[in-house]
Amino acid sequence: MLILYVLMLFMIIAAVIAVETRSLLSAVICVGSIGFVGSLMFLFLAAPDIAITQIVVEVLGLIILIRATISRDLTFISGDKEFFGVVVSIVLIAVIFLAGMKVLDTLPAFGTAIFTQVPDAASQVYLSEGLQRTGAANIVASVILDFRAYDTLGEATVLFTSILGASVILRKKSKRRLGGSTE
Repeated sequence: MLILYVLMLFMIIAAVIAVETRSLLSAVICVGSIGFVGSLMFLFLAAPDIAITQIVVEVLGLIILIRATISRDLTFISGDKEFFGVVVSIVLIAVIFLAGMKVLDTLPAFGTAIFTQVPDAASQVYLSEGLQRTGAANIVASVILDFRAYDTLGEATVLFTSILGASVILRKKSKRRLGGSTE
Protein backbone atom coordinates (compact mmCIF):
# COMPACT_ATOMS: atom_id res chain seq x y z
CA MET A 1 0.00 0.00 0.00
CA LEU A 2 1.37 3.34 -1.05
CA ILE A 3 -0.33 5.15 1.81
CA LEU A 4 1.64 3.12 4.39
CA TYR A 5 4.90 4.20 2.77
CA VAL A 6 3.77 7.82 2.80
CA LEU A 7 2.85 7.53 6.47
CA MET A 8 6.19 5.91 7.28
CA LEU A 9 7.98 8.73 5.46
CA PHE A 10 5.98 11.23 7.50
CA MET A 11 6.98 9.42 10.71
CA ILE A 12 10.66 9.55 9.71
CA ILE A 13 10.45 13.27 8.93
CA ALA A 14 8.71 13.95 12.24
CA ALA A 15 11.36 11.93 14.09
CA VAL A 16 14.17 13.89 12.46
CA ILE A 17 12.46 17.17 13.33
CA ALA A 18 11.93 16.00 16.92
CA VAL A 19 15.63 15.19 17.27
CA GLU A 20 16.94 18.29 15.55
CA THR A 21 14.66 21.04 16.90
CA ARG A 22 15.77 23.28 19.75
CA SER A 23 12.29 23.79 21.17
CA LEU A 24 11.16 21.11 23.61
CA LEU A 25 7.50 21.77 22.88
CA SER A 26 8.07 21.31 19.14
CA ALA A 27 9.88 18.04 19.83
CA VAL A 28 6.98 16.80 21.97
CA ILE A 29 4.48 17.71 19.24
CA CYS A 30 6.56 15.85 16.65
CA VAL A 31 6.75 12.78 18.87
CA GLY A 32 2.97 12.97 19.31
CA SER A 33 2.43 13.15 15.57
CA ILE A 34 4.54 10.00 15.18
CA GLY A 35 2.21 8.18 17.57
CA PHE A 36 -0.94 9.40 15.87
CA VAL A 37 0.37 8.37 12.45
CA GLY A 38 1.20 4.99 13.97
CA SER A 39 -2.43 4.63 15.00
CA LEU A 40 -3.52 5.53 11.45
CA MET A 41 -1.24 2.79 10.17
CA PHE A 42 -2.88 0.32 12.54
CA LEU A 43 -6.25 1.31 11.07
CA PHE A 44 -4.96 0.66 7.55
CA LEU A 45 -3.66 -2.72 8.69
CA ALA A 46 -7.14 -3.63 10.03
CA ALA A 47 -6.20 -3.53 13.72
CA PRO A 48 -8.68 -1.04 15.21
CA ASP A 49 -8.26 -2.29 18.78
CA ILE A 50 -4.53 -1.57 18.70
CA ALA A 51 -5.20 1.80 17.05
CA ILE A 52 -7.56 2.81 19.86
CA THR A 53 -5.04 1.74 22.49
CA GLN A 54 -2.31 3.66 20.65
CA ILE A 55 -4.42 6.84 20.57
CA VAL A 56 -5.26 6.64 24.28
CA VAL A 57 -1.63 6.08 25.24
CA GLU A 58 -0.51 8.83 22.86
CA VAL A 59 -2.96 11.39 24.25
CA LEU A 60 -2.02 10.62 27.84
CA GLY A 61 1.67 10.62 26.98
CA LEU A 62 1.32 13.98 25.25
CA ILE A 63 -0.47 15.44 28.27
CA ILE A 64 2.36 14.31 30.52
CA LEU A 65 5.11 15.50 28.19
CA ILE A 66 3.49 18.87 27.48
CA ARG A 67 2.95 19.45 31.18
CA ALA A 68 6.62 18.70 31.84
CA THR A 69 7.78 20.75 28.85
CA ILE A 70 5.79 23.94 29.36
CA SER A 71 7.41 24.69 32.69
CA ARG A 72 10.92 24.28 31.23
CA ASP A 73 10.62 25.68 27.73
CA LEU A 74 9.01 29.11 27.72
CA THR A 75 8.74 30.25 24.14
CA PHE A 76 6.84 33.28 23.06
CA ILE A 77 5.16 33.59 19.70
CA SER A 78 6.14 36.72 17.84
CA GLY A 79 4.33 38.31 14.93
CA ASP A 80 6.92 37.04 12.45
CA LYS A 81 6.48 33.51 11.20
CA GLU A 82 8.83 31.58 9.02
CA PHE A 83 7.43 30.86 5.59
CA PHE A 84 8.97 27.36 5.50
CA GLY A 85 7.42 26.44 8.85
CA VAL A 86 3.97 27.55 7.73
CA VAL A 87 4.24 25.64 4.45
CA VAL A 88 5.45 22.48 6.21
CA SER A 89 2.60 22.75 8.72
CA ILE A 90 0.00 23.12 5.98
CA VAL A 91 1.44 20.19 4.04
CA LEU A 92 1.47 17.97 7.15
CA ILE A 93 -2.13 18.86 7.98
CA ALA A 94 -3.13 18.09 4.37
CA VAL A 95 -1.33 14.70 4.47
CA ILE A 96 -3.04 13.75 7.72
CA PHE A 97 -6.41 14.86 6.33
CA LEU A 98 -5.94 12.87 3.11
CA ALA A 99 -4.83 9.81 5.07
CA GLY A 100 -7.96 10.07 7.21
CA MET A 101 -10.12 10.38 4.11
CA LYS A 102 -8.42 7.31 2.63
CA VAL A 103 -9.28 5.35 5.77
CA LEU A 104 -12.91 6.41 5.41
CA ASP A 105 -12.91 5.26 1.77
CA THR A 106 -11.75 1.76 2.73
CA LEU A 107 -14.56 1.20 5.22
CA PRO A 108 -17.63 -0.70 4.04
CA ALA A 109 -20.95 1.06 3.65
CA PHE A 110 -22.72 1.86 6.89
CA GLY A 111 -24.80 -1.07 8.07
CA THR A 112 -22.84 -3.67 6.08
CA ALA A 113 -21.70 -6.54 8.26
CA ILE A 114 -18.25 -7.29 6.86
CA PHE A 115 -17.84 -10.50 8.86
CA THR A 116 -20.74 -12.10 6.97
CA GLN A 117 -18.95 -11.59 3.64
CA VAL A 118 -15.77 -13.44 4.67
CA PRO A 119 -16.50 -17.10 5.51
CA ASP A 120 -13.17 -17.73 7.27
CA ALA A 121 -13.30 -14.57 9.38
CA ALA A 122 -12.37 -14.98 13.01
CA SER A 123 -15.83 -13.92 14.09
CA GLN A 124 -17.41 -16.74 12.07
CA VAL A 125 -15.08 -19.26 13.75
CA TYR A 126 -15.94 -17.84 17.17
CA LEU A 127 -19.66 -18.17 16.49
CA SER A 128 -19.59 -21.61 14.91
CA GLU A 129 -16.99 -23.30 17.14
CA GLY A 130 -17.06 -21.21 20.31
CA LEU A 131 -19.26 -23.51 22.36
CA GLN A 132 -17.40 -26.69 21.36
CA ARG A 133 -13.88 -25.26 21.82
CA THR A 134 -14.41 -23.33 25.07
CA GLY A 135 -17.49 -24.82 26.69
CA ALA A 136 -18.76 -21.31 27.45
CA ALA A 137 -22.41 -20.63 26.76
CA ASN A 138 -21.71 -16.89 26.50
CA ILE A 139 -19.88 -16.35 23.20
CA VAL A 140 -18.76 -12.80 24.08
CA ALA A 141 -17.14 -14.02 27.28
CA SER A 142 -15.48 -16.89 25.43
CA VAL A 143 -13.99 -14.51 22.87
CA ILE A 144 -12.69 -12.08 25.48
CA LEU A 145 -11.48 -14.66 28.00
CA ASP A 146 -10.50 -17.66 25.85
CA PHE A 147 -9.75 -16.74 22.25
CA ARG A 148 -8.24 -13.30 22.90
CA ALA A 149 -7.33 -13.41 26.57
CA TYR A 150 -3.73 -12.25 26.24
CA ASP A 151 -4.69 -9.48 23.85
CA THR A 152 -7.42 -8.24 26.20
CA LEU A 153 -5.11 -8.44 29.21
CA GLY A 154 -2.39 -6.52 27.38
CA GLU A 155 -4.73 -3.75 26.24
CA ALA A 156 -6.30 -3.41 29.68
CA THR A 157 -2.85 -3.25 31.30
CA VAL A 158 -1.63 -0.56 28.89
CA LEU A 159 -4.76 1.54 29.38
CA PHE A 160 -4.73 1.17 33.16
CA THR A 161 -1.03 2.01 33.43
CA SER A 162 -1.25 5.07 31.21
CA ILE A 163 -4.29 6.47 33.02
CA LEU A 164 -2.69 5.80 36.40
CA GLY A 165 0.54 7.50 35.30
CA ALA A 166 -1.29 10.53 33.97
CA SER A 167 -3.35 10.92 37.14
CA VAL A 168 -0.26 10.67 39.33
CA ILE A 169 1.65 13.27 37.32
CA LEU A 170 -1.27 15.66 36.84
CA ARG A 171 -2.57 15.77 40.41
CA LYS A 172 -2.60 19.25 41.90
CA LYS A 173 -1.08 18.64 45.31
CA SER A 174 1.59 16.11 46.13
CA LYS A 175 1.41 14.27 49.39
CA ARG A 176 4.75 14.31 51.16
CA ARG A 177 5.34 13.42 54.73
CA LEU A 178 7.82 15.59 56.48
CA GLY A 179 8.39 14.62 60.07
CA GLY A 180 5.18 12.62 60.26
CA SER A 181 2.91 15.48 59.10
CA THR A 182 1.12 16.00 55.82
CA GLU A 183 1.33 19.30 53.97
